[in-house]
Amino acid sequence: SVRFILFNKYADIVAQHQLEFPQYYPHPGWHEHDAEEIQQHADMCIAEALNSLEASGFSKGSVKVIGITNQRETTVAWSRSTGKPLCKAIVWADSRTKNTVAHYEQKLGQDGIQVSPGVWKKEKEGVEALREITGLPLSTYFSAIKLRWMIDNYPDVSKAHNADDLCFGTIESWIVYNLLGGAKTNIHISEVSNASRTLLLNTTTLRWEQSLVEFFGFRPSILPKLVSTSEVYGNIASGPLTGVPIGGLVGDQQGALIGNKCLTRGEAKCTYGTGAFLLFCTGHDIVKSTHGLLSTIAYQPGPGAKPVYALEGSIAVAGSAVKWLRDQMKIISSAGEINSLAAQEPDTGGVYFVTAFSGLLAPYWDPGAAGLLIGISQYTNPSHIARAALEANAFQTRAIIESMKLDSGSDLKALRVDGGMTNGDVAMKILADIGGFRVIRPEMRESTALGSAICAGAAINLFGWDLTKPESLSDVNTKGNVEFTAHTTEEARQIKWEKWQLAVERSRKWEQGDIGKA
Repeated sequence: SVRFILFNKYADIVAQHQLEFPQYYPHPGWHEHDAEEIQQHADMCIAEALNSLEASGFSKGSVKVIGITNQRETTVAWSRSTGKPLCKAIVWADSRTKNTVAHYEQKLGQDGIQVSPGVWKKEKEGVEALREITGLPLSTYFSAIKLRWMIDNYPDVSKAHNADDLCFGTIESWIVYNLLGGAKTNIHISEVSNASRTLLLNTTTLRWEQSLVEFFGFRPSILPKLVSTSEVYGNIASGPLTGVPIGGLVGDQQGALIGNKCLTRGEAKCTYGTGAFLLFCTGHDIVKSTHGLLSTIAYQPGPGAKPVYALEGSIAVAGSAVKWLRDQMKIISSAGEINSLAAQEPDTGGVYFVTAFSGLLAPYWDPGAAGLLIGISQYTNPSHIARAALEANAFQTRAIIESMKLDSGSDLKALRVDGGMTNGDVAMKILADIGGFRVIRPEMRESTALGSAICAGAAINLFGWDLTKPESLSDVNTKGNVEFTAHTTEEARQIKWEKWQLAVERSRKWEQGDIGKA
């Protein structure tokens, strides 16, 4: 969905509007968005939220600054001359690019990448060098792979690329381009937390890495100008917010980290939306994971400022498994219903659900893994399957946290959570039971939107907010938290955990990428 939310200095929601927009699944493993539809829905949400604002006695002039936060990695290709998309956007969870990944794995093995003039690293050293530069592995998940597929498969994108007419960007880049005037002004920018998910950014220098641009065969003209997470990028060019500055751009998961005020080393949050994303703040240090996690930029608090980094583990399917049970399997009629259905049984009756609809992300990194329901018998009923879907979410969260413990050397005492799936108490109790840690859920759970609002406010020093001074946010979102604690024994937890790992093993490498079809 698209939503527009207006916050006051305490993070109370003053007005908001939300609209779902169409999802396109043209083939198995494919997931597309229409970038123009996203922009149209954004414009409608702004207009409707402002109507609500005025209806409650405020004027439009009370909106001081806006921030934008977005699903990262989703890739948009548009024409610089027309300002129009050249094809549908490829969504972050789309896995059509398995063969492209296989091709570049082979290229990395045989040719390698240039790490300094005349020095090439290939095979295992090449994989390591890629991680050293970007913090990321080669995967269907990241934007460069999606863009390469577009250029190789859509003649219009290829033609624009060759003519230096192609603009490449993630969703924040596309939205800010349109709000600041589109093709008339051609303000083509990308913020560093989003750019760090492309496989093209050097996360140490915060610059596009020329050797990787060449490795993927891109022309430098396609790349947006890099900007920080909190600064004024320009003023809105038209519509009801004409003249209002845009002051914050941030990827959704980094936005949630900021919205949960996890700004110091060792603090962690997990957002359960379409997918689930666990971020662990590592301060100014880049922690290289040896256990399947990503090193990523959390935020850069202003132009030229020292960035803050995080370790991240991503789960491709969380809320989208609930949506699948609702829309495809028809065993629930609304997403919220999954909690009451799951509550009808005390356990899953031995059923495990590996929700690998588009492979598995952290810490497994297996694009060939397939969705799997195992342990089914004549005893199995819809409640068991609903409960297994919620357990899948918890097991995958635990897998990431186990890796974080090994990488950071510290135990996680509590996990701050937000996102649509956290509205259900049953889901949160299951998470605490399987994870064996405290789960803290704030009352106001629009943390992602709040994070972008904080970045925008800090850019103009609104309310004295400052991303480098966490204490400046002490009045923000302090209303009641709900805590969930584990009620199972360690022994019972371990037995289920080992069964889950067996189920994952059975789902892995079901499909293999074909190098010959890149």
